[in-house]
Amino acid sequence: MEASLEITLQMVIAVVAGISAQVIAAYLRVPSIVLLLLLGIILGSDGLGLLHPHLLGIGLEVIVSLATAIILFEGGLNLDLRELGRVSVSLQLLVTLGTLITLLGGSMAAHWLGEFPWNIAFLYASIVVVTGPTVVGPLLKQINVDRQVATLLEGEGVLIDPVGAILAFVVLDTIVNGDADPVNAIVGLLMRLGVGATIGAIGGYLMSWVFKYASLLSFELKNLVVLAILWGLFSLAQTIRSESGVMTTVVAGAVFANSSVPEERLLRSFKGQLTILSVSVLFILLAADLSIASVFALGWGSVLTVLVLMFVVRPINILACTWNSNLNWRQKLFLSWVAPRGIVSASVASLFAILLTQHGINGGDAIKALVFLTIIMTVVCQGLTAGGIAQLLQITSKDATGVVIVGCNSLSLLIARLFQERGESVVMIDTDTESCEKAAEQNIRVIASSALDTGVLEEAGLASMGTFVAMTSNGEVNFVLAQRAAEEFNPPRVLAVFPRDPQASNGGNQKTVNQAFVTELTIKTWNEYLNDGRVKLGTTTLDAVDFDSQQERIQEKIRTGVLLPLLLEREERLQVMPANQDWEIGDRIIYLLHDPRPNLLKRLSGASQSTPLAVEKLPELEEVAVPTLAQLSTSDVSGS
Repeated sequence: MEASLEITLQMVIAVVAGISAQVIAAYLRVPSIVLLLLLGIILGSDGLGLLHPHLLGIGLEVIVSLATAIILFEGGLNLDLRELGRVSVSLQLLVTLGTLITLLGGSMAAHWLGEFPWNIAFLYASIVVVTGPTVVGPLLKQINVDRQVATLLEGEGVLIDPVGAILAFVVLDTIVNGDADPVNAIVGLLMRLGVGATIGAIGGYLMSWVFKYASLLSFELKNLVVLAILWGLFSLAQTIRSESGVMTTVVAGAVFANSSVPEERLLRSFKGQLTILSVSVLFILLAADLSIASVFALGWGSVLTVLVLMFVVRPINILACTWNSNLNWRQKLFLSWVAPRGIVSASVASLFAILLTQHGINGGDAIKALVFLTIIMTVVCQGLTAGGIAQLLQITSKDATGVVIVGCNSLSLLIARLFQERGESVVMIDTDTESCEKAAEQNIRVIASSALDTGVLEEAGLASMGTFVAMTSNGEVNFVLAQRAAEEFNPPRVLAVFPRDPQASNGGNQKTVNQAFVTELTIKTWNEYLNDGRVKLGTTTLDAVDFDSQQERIQEKIRTGVLLPLLLEREERLQVMPANQDWEIGDRIIYLLHDPRPNLLKRLSGASQSTPLAVEKLPELEEVAVPTLAQLSTSDVSGS
């Protein structure tokens, strides 16, 4: 068989196997890297013998380099500088102090437990300081974890990749050349980071200029121009200073993503597809080139090395880097658990195995085997259990608590008090000073400013809050505020009091901005009811026996305008009632019931307007005459 045909078949098998693994992983909802590793090993020399990556020769290194550039550029595109700014201190420490802790802890574990010589132990640790953004990103999307935790993990994965890759090459250069001077090593690291960052920043600006002003180019051609520029920048950086190209790609992606480029989503889509293809092919090829015998030859000492890296070094890393952060213990515990290694570790380890052998230094195959053992153990253990751990620790985005309310009026103050009584954080925002004073009198934190200002929302802590609700007297303003909050902070629940027209004309936002309470709400009317004391605050729990008739009674009172559902308690969690909420058995509904008795009569009967409303079971909903229930037909119930 001709050599060219053999190489063609190798690439075709790798592509088909890689995409197949992605499809199966998406169907099974498991991290794709697990199936990529498994399928690559099965197709490799120790399996079916269909894939032989060594046939590609030097071409494998070329494929690894160019594909890694695409992967890291796409990671840079996903970096949101505003989000990173909110966790900047912890993230900076993870990339700097965290790298040092992992380097020292990993090398000591590899030396004392894995019985590697110190130089090889340090080289191993330098390779595994990186976490895998191509593993972390899909994993976080799948489990939908708390926003602060997700930002830290994604930021760490993208930013530590170039730092770790360059660090690994500095350590390799030190081993090969025998120069143990730490000053030279630090200078070499900083030079590569500096050169890469400079070229990347200039290149990112050039890419954004092409997208903004090259109007003669079609969108498809612009995407290809950016790809050509990316590979050109990568090669330029590599030529000027070896291994600085990885930093170039990340910085170029970050600069481009934060340059307010029109149609940026088209490039994101294009690069996302290229990244999936690159990751799929690389993992299949690198896993197929792995010798299973070399992994088993490592012994139990290497298994203990990886376990120490996972359960001792990583927790110490997180504890040191998040010591003064506002993260709670559950978030820190999850960060300590999730640190899967990915494609950068695999590609660097494969390349180092070749380079060490070329320089006559033993240990190349052992390092490659230990790195792949680390990838397999971290990805399988952490990747498959991360969702369950997040739910157990209650740090998924749906578990986020607290509420930011825009508009200080009687109705919003009542809702704020109910949340506050449950021990949840509440922040109110309003431009009216007098209204803000009313909130402050009830010991509610209030910000006297405009919620259109992103800085105000950030000050309110919306990044870590579970709910945003806009309920000023202006429905159009409420919808705009909710849109802004959803776009900038993406809290789990975004609601607003607004008429139907804004939602109809902005259909793409219906999933992110929900109408609060009911579809037709005149907030001014209910504020007047509250101010005049013409309401009762009631609660009812939907039970299995009377579920349909309970819903019918509530819906009938909503339709007649005498009942306003405010809050829903489900699984011991309180949330603002969306207008389109489907109720379930066991739901507890807190509502306002219009009581039309004259205010004077109420005062004569002993009611006090200044007395806070108390939640109580009201006979209007709880006690229904038997004849009334008998009149409800089956069709009426099902129609509700």
